[in-house]
Parts: sequence; structure tokens; C-alpha cells
Amino acid sequence: MYPTALTIAGSDSGGGAGIEADLRTFNAFGVYGCAAITAVTAQNPREVRRIDALPAAGVSAQIETVLDRIPVRFAKSGMLMNAEIVEAVAALVAERRIDLVCDPVMVSTSGAALLEKAAVDQVRAKLIPAAKWITPNIPEAELLLGRKLPDAEACRAAALECFERWGVSVLLKSGHAPAGRYVTDFVCRGGTLYSLSSPRVEAGDASHGTGCTLSAALAAAFALGMPWKQALCEAKAFVLGSLSEAVTIAPGIRAMYPPVEDRLTQVRLEKVGR
Repeated sequence: MYPTALTIAGSDSGGGAGIEADLRTFNAFGVYGCAAITAVTAQNPREVRRIDALPAAGVSAQIETVLDRIPVRFAKSGMLMNAEIVEAVAALVAERRIDLVCDPVMVSTSGAALLEKAAVDQVRAKLIPAAKWITPNIPEAELLLGRKLPDAEACRAAALECFERWGVSVLLKSGHAPAGRYVTDFVCRGGTLYSLSSPRVEAGDASHGTGCTLSAALAAAFALGMPWKQALCEAKAFVLGSLSEAVTIAPGIRAMYPPVEDRLTQVRLEKVGR
């Protein structure tokens, strides 16, 4: 059967992130995409004007209806917005034994809050422990752990702490770190630390949706049955290519788009610790 993946996330009316980016990514990987929409946003690459969350029961119904007929191989979660939706998704992930990449989306690139403060504890207590992987960026990891991550050493320690605290594999994204020649993320799998690096691309508006795209690419790679190291490298390369080959969608505005060139040789995964 054709491989299927599920995204549980918000809709981005501008098309750059959320459900729209996830389904575009699934398609580029050759994976059939299903979706459970958690919220509808009014946004474009530069601003979020409004967010309307769906009822938690409606989100649960979408997930259950898909799973009752379609054998989803892997899922990803993105913007969940409030505690009720987080609890509902976490409960179904545990009950239905869904293999999940959890992208703990909390704040948009433009600064809009995408997760209510009251829901952060539910993400920590219920959603992350039910996931197979989590993919926080630096600000999200800081919120989850309750401390600042000022440098690479702190990020490495944070990735290890996330694994030890929740027993989940971790991809801590460092795109928010000070600019350098490379973007180096930190991976913790089974207590062993790795660095995952690719060249940095200064993409401006096109960086909108990078986190959604990376977690969707990782879920798609797992849905295809890739080993975890290959899946990480393929996902990282897909984001690098999408940024490098960004397209112009309006005067002065560019956006990521599935790449044509294979960028896998530009990605490096190396063991760096225990």
C-alpha cells in the first residue's frame, strides 16, 4: 500500500507553514498525506492576524476517523493552541499507539503566540512522553526546560536533558542561534548525542515554516521506513534544499518550495557525546 502520514496542526492561510507546508512536504517525499486541523489562522509570511481554534472534540474526531480506515505509518503534531487540544491529541496518541514526531510549536517567527501558556504543562506532562521524537527550536526548548540556552554547549546539554526527562528521541533545532557558516542541530537518541549540520542559507521571508517542514519531512521519512539516521539527514537536506531553491510568490516575498536538487551530501551527522 502507498505509505500514509498524518499531520495534526493548524492551517496557514498564507501557505508557508502548518498543514499546507506539511502536506506539500509529504507529497514531495512520495507519501500520502492526511490531516487533522487544530486551528485556522489568518496569516501571511510576515504576520499572524487571527487564530481560531477548533473544539478539541472536533480534532479528536478527525484523527479517529482517519485511523479507523487508513493505516497511518507515522504522524506529526504542530500547533495545538490550547490545553484541551493538547490533552485530546496526547490521549489518542497513547490510546491508538500512534508513532509521532512532536513539534512543540509555541511562537511564530513573527512573534505571535501559537500555544496558550496554560497548555505548556500539558505538552510536558502528556504529549511529549507519548511521542517518539520531539523537534523543539531553541526558544521552545527554553520554555520546556525553564532556562536559557545561550550557546552550543547549553543546547547539547538540553537535548540530553530532554531525553533523560521524557525518554524521547530529540532533535533540537538551532536555526535561532547566532549566524554562522553552518546550522548545527543537536540530536539525542538513546542517550547518545549527535550533531546534525548543513550550510546556513540566509533566506529572509522564506524561513517561514522551516520547523513545520522539518518535522513533516522527518515523519514522511519514517513513514517510508527509513532508519532514523537516514531519516534525519533526508529531512535536514529537504529543508536546506527548500530554502536554497525558494520561489518568489509576491513582490519582495519568497517562500520555501520542494527542491529539485539533492542536497543530502551537504548534511553531516556526527556523534559528539555519550
